[in-house]
Amino acid sequence: MHRRSGSSSISTRLPLRGRLCAMKEEMILVVRRETLEKLGMWHGLNFEVERYLPVLLARQNNFFMARSAAETDPAFKQIIPYVLLVHGGKVLHYVRGKKSGEQRLVSKGSIGIGGHMNEQDEGFFALDEDAYMEGVRREIAEELKIETTYRNRVVALLNDDSNEVGKVHMGVVHVFELDEPKVEKNEAMITNLAFLSVEELQERRELLESWSQICLDGLGELLGGDGN
Repeated sequence: MHRRSGSSSISTRLPLRGRLCAMKEEMILVVRRETLEKLGMWHGLNFEVERYLPVLLARQNNFFMARSAAETDPAFKQIIPYVLLVHGGKVLHYVRGKKSGEQRLVSKGSIGIGGHMNEQDEGFFALDEDAYMEGVRREIAEELKIETTYRNRVVALLNDDSNEVGKVHMGVVHVFELDEPKVEKNEAMITNLAFLSVEELQERRELLESWSQICLDGLGELLGGDGN
């Protein structure tokens, strides 16, 4: 939070856009780490979706908090939908450009599309499963133009506490099974968008962000399982 100093204030020091940002910070969806720990913490992929997800999306277990606080406090986990788009045995791959919202992942390759759930998705207090699913559709529509029909499956949860980004995030892994490979980018942060084979992804593994490496290593189960 900005502090006033003497007679100088936010309104006199910042231009209009800066004043608006200072007045209203993004509020994002989180759960307490202790909620996960009670269910059982894990590393990597967790396929017990039906055990974990209803608890995490119960209104009494999640809430919105300021993004600046959530990004630095591992006592909370930000819930991030992480969507893999697949067609004909290939997976959509892209590189995060300089305009990526998460600067720690710039220039990393990725096979997951998604982002923070914020208060636009459901009031200011909490979020349930229906609101979450609607938020996923909104988030994907902001980043991609999908001009085909598809099936959406929640197949796993993802956790990686081995790095600073992973310590404060938890992924909900979705698979969108596309009827046609008709996808275009809708945001500048997405570059080099292309469907790649598993072999092509393996060749790029070391250039992928950690969540995508984890998903690539478990891709057979992610694409073949039913998420339960």
